[in-house]
Amino acid sequence: MRIIYALFLLVSFSSFGQVLSERDRATLKDEILADRFNNLLPQLMDRAAIDMWLVISREYNEDPVMKTMLPAKWLNARRRTILVFYRDKAANTIEKLAVARYDVGKNITSAWNKEEQPNQWRRLVEIIKERNPEKIGINISEDFGLADGLVTTDYEELKEALPEEYENKLVSAEKLAIGWIETRTAKEMDLYNTLVEITHGIIDEAFSSKVITPGTTTTDDVVWFMRQKVTDMGLETWFHPTIDIQRTDEALKSHIYSFSKGEKNKVIIPGDLLHCDFGITYIGLNTDCQQHAYVLHEGETQVPEFLQNAFKDGNRIQDIFTANFKTGSTGNEILLKSLSEGKAEGLRPSIYTHPLGTYGHSAGPTIGMWDSQGGVPGTGDYPLYPNTVYAIELNTTVSIKEWSKDIRIMLEEAGFYGENGFRYVNGRQEAIKPIQWQ
Repeated sequence: MRIIYALFLLVSFSSFGQVLSERDRATLKDEILADRFNNLLPQLMDRAAIDMWLVISREYNEDPVMKTMLPAKWLNARRRTILVFYRDKAANTIEKLAVARYDVGKNITSAWNKEEQPNQWRRLVEIIKERNPEKIGINISEDFGLADGLVTTDYEELKEALPEEYENKLVSAEKLAIGWIETRTAKEMDLYNTLVEITHGIIDEAFSSKVITPGTTTTDDVVWFMRQKVTDMGLETWFHPTIDIQRTDEALKSHIYSFSKGEKNKVIIPGDLLHCDFGITYIGLNTDCQQHAYVLHEGETQVPEFLQNAFKDGNRIQDIFTANFKTGSTGNEILLKSLSEGKAEGLRPSIYTHPLGTYGHSAGPTIGMWDSQGGVPGTGDYPLYPNTVYAIELNTTVSIKEWSKDIRIMLEEAGFYGENGFRYVNGRQEAIKPIQWQ
């Protein structure tokens, strides 16, 4: 029986893309990390004009940046871990040191012998003096929480330990920290394709007659199917999925209802327009996806044309929006231009796109929030850089005369912006999925 079940899982999983064993995941994660440290980090430090970067954390209270730097076998920092990255641009070298008792995996070498120098902070000062950097970046930021990971205790102890001449060299590493978190390498994008394929596959199964029996299955049943599927595949969800329903005899719900509450244990019936919000985590990357399905009435063979036409309006907003992705444009500039162009075509758009990657709601330019359609101060003023990934999240409201009401087409797909422009990581939904009677 176990052999049969294992074969079933293998066949099932293979249709979604290959899911690696824990050992192979660890190998791939460390390969990706080495590539990022050796090839990406020097570029980012040069761009930010910071030649030394300190990332400081204590166990179980890790800086969000440090969490993305730990090797596969390190699930947390150990004791107090101080990472020092020194970039010698003239010599084209990058040093990766840990003022810690251990090497941090194979990429970062321990530079502290406690028997020779008992005080960890004094050892850090020695390392700084030996290299005499022009700027020392630390993770403090007013606008970006992910770049604000240096806690008060460590900050105060660092300043106390530093001689005045080096304390005066401390600068915010905000742009460097954001660059590290937001930038994706070619190796990571190969992985991302698989991750989004798996995400789409789970949604396809959830929105099918294998899972949904009209008149019996509830929205919670579908939500927990998705959660269980992810667990059975050895993956994780980074947020609890939601399923909500739009139907002909019910008024259109608010944004906050759809995105935070969903439908609690509501029975799915024929004629329902279903919407999901779902994302998974795999080898340090995240997805975030919203798609639609329609439950066919008995005898109905396809999604009604008026709903498919409404869905095309959603795709049109996506096209307008992603055509405005230009290096150097801020999130607010892209948002306002896209909203203006969409409204000029008679559409009713709302755009609330966020960076996506090592965190689900990641660092980088915020391009609208559902309750801030006039722009987002701070994070919305950050510019777009290439080799970044976004959850292309938006909606458009469409008047449906056949239902005598408005509906909302809510879409979200992972999109990559690179040197050659924008592309969806693994395609996008271009038609409402029909759910047929068995």
